[in-house]
Amino acid sequence: MVKERARILVVGGGYVGMYTALRLQRRLKRELERGDVEITVVTPDPYMTYQPFLPEAAAGAISPRHVVVPLRRVLDRCRVVIGEATAIDHAKRTATITTLATEEEGTGGQLLTYDELVLAPGSVSRTLPVPGLADHGIGFKTVEEAIGLRNHVIEQMDIASSTRDPAIRDAALTFVFVGGGFAGVEALGELEDMARYAARYYHNVQPEDMKWILVEASDRILPEVGEEMGRYTVTELRRRNIDVRLQTRLESCADRVAVLSDGARFPTRTVVWTAGVKPHPVLAATDLPRNDRGRLKCTAELAVEGATHAWAAGDAAAVPDVTADEPGRECAPNAQHALRQAKVLADNIVHTLRAEPLQTYEHAYAGSVASLGLHKGVAHVYGRKIKGYPAWFMHRAYHLSRVPTFNRKARVLAEWTLAGLFKREIVSLGSLEHPRAEFELAAGGKPSQDPPVNPKGSS
Repeated sequence: MVKERARILVVGGGYVGMYTALRLQRRLKRELERGDVEITVVTPDPYMTYQPFLPEAAAGAISPRHVVVPLRRVLDRCRVVIGEATAIDHAKRTATITTLATEEEGTGGQLLTYDELVLAPGSVSRTLPVPGLADHGIGFKTVEEAIGLRNHVIEQMDIASSTRDPAIRDAALTFVFVGGGFAGVEALGELEDMARYAARYYHNVQPEDMKWILVEASDRILPEVGEEMGRYTVTELRRRNIDVRLQTRLESCADRVAVLSDGARFPTRTVVWTAGVKPHPVLAATDLPRNDRGRLKCTAELAVEGATHAWAAGDAAAVPDVTADEPGRECAPNAQHALRQAKVLADNIVHTLRAEPLQTYEHAYAGSVASLGLHKGVAHVYGRKIKGYPAWFMHRAYHLSRVPTFNRKARVLAEWTLAGLFKREIVSLGSLEHPRAEFELAAGGKPSQDPPVNPKGSS
């Protein structure tokens, strides 16, 4: 029994936020029905994005609607607020929230009070002051960016097919990806695979005409799968005529020219930035302790150090890895830990409300899998190194088992089955990013040339 009414505030609707709220509403079902507990989830989007499927969504293997999970349907016993937390005063147990309504009203943020706080805002792209990056760079962290990138790549092939200017054609068919982690390598592998297939439907565009360039500042890619599998990945990508440049940085992309630290220059209309992430800015607007990387200092029980009734996990939290041999090591900010941390975090909140002992988060890293395109992949799982088709199949099987809800599992599996029976879809729907352009023109206006106000839209 919960001894007194508790208001639980969950900031963030990603992996940790959704799974924590989902487990809380299951564990506290009776308390929620009696009104003893209230769970509020504050999230900027009404859905949770299953990010490992973003590369396949960009390549057209999965529908964008099946990469996301609607929070209101899954968290039917929670109050879901679409907005963002801009400041948190944990000493007063208050959070400042801005929503679409507060912006329309012009009254500023509204205050939410709480008893238990779960901080799981996730992370944002870590950018560098590279000239031209803000103007021409494309991110790859949201489903909107993934679909926008797919449309963009196909549009560049259309431009190259219809122009007689060799300079425009060369820039359109040059694709630069910055960052050799999971996001960059998987996005590059899937999109190159898609573009190679799409080229057969263009009378004057061949796969050999396209330049795919991967830029990585360190001396290896995919460090999570091990050094040997990282070298294999480089070899596999280069076998597909992908230019992999290690120990190289992007110095500038101003005027649509990618300038690398090794002196190379590539006129290009596509620069995809996947060079890491950083903690969400809301963490800096709290009175909770953070480490030198900006993540919240947490205990092994997923409580924020020195703060009662405050919890954190995932990308926002520096959680000690109790399974590591060397002291001071932290859990990697990835989905494998986030899913398991959410379960322990929710259970510990329930234990706190019921005055029960807390449990320690403990999980030994099992390994990683990565897709490099259709029927191609690498994996390093429980010490075993796997590559090629088996690794690709393992990648799909693992993530199919992890995507939330049976509904999504069935839809994704059905799409994969149909994709094996029919040809790929290579249609660009770039007009989705400016849906009113045609109507504005028909109504006598002039279509806006400005980028969309929504920062998640493709550039």
